[in-house]
Amino acid sequence: MSTAGTGAEALELLDQLSFDCCVVDLRLPDMSGFQLLERMQSDPSRRDLPVVVFTGKDLTAAEEARLKSVAKSVVLKDVQSPERLFDETALFLHRVVSDLPAPKRNLLERLHGSNDVLRNRKVLVVDDDARNIFALTTVLENQEMDVVSATNGRQAIEIIQETPDLSVVLMDIMMPEMDGYETMRAIRRQPQFRTLPMLALTAKAMKGDREKCLEAGASDYIAKPVNTDQLLSLLRVWLYR
Repeated sequence: MSTAGTGAEALELLDQLSFDCCVVDLRLPDMSGFQLLERMQSDPSRRDLPVVVFTGKDLTAAEEARLKSVAKSVVLKDVQSPERLFDETALFLHRVVSDLPAPKRNLLERLHGSNDVLRNRKVLVVDDDARNIFALTTVLENQEMDVVSATNGRQAIEIIQETPDLSVVLMDIMMPEMDGYETMRAIRRQPQFRTLPMLALTAKAMKGDREKCLEAGASDYIAKPVNTDQLLSLLRVWLYR
């Protein structure tokens, strides 16, 4: 593995060495990540190099479209991003799982394939739309999870207080009266729930959603419409811990 602190260093290393995958941060001191990626793409020998973009920057729709044209994957920096980053890079490196160190192998096996960590775990789905609850319940019950649901924030808080074996909460943000932010803050104010995993379900188009979710107490977040594989991967990461 090689590392570079600037775009210029990265280009120099790419000229000197052969790589199987490249992880790029958008915020570099000498050029933007976009500029680096476009310079990489301008060289035919680098066009097929898998690139994972690792960024804490809130992306506009235009930026996201621009990135998707030059990168194979975008991983936003958040509280769980080291695991997600490892998962993405391992995918592109086509590593033989049996060759990985035991802790990394166990992590990948938990992130994919095995639903052992999900089986019989109780999950609370909070959403004011019954169709969304039904869709998520179907996905989760297929993984042998025990699903309970709430259609508003106050009901969610009551269920959490009355359900000692609850393992994780899926919290919709856009709800009337008491939204997901307010509900998560209320839950986190109770000491016994400070470490309860809560995954926020956000509207992708809302700028600043990610930061607001984490500030309100979310452990992680996933954008709507929910990608089933990503949701199950996040649940495995949180329930594996």
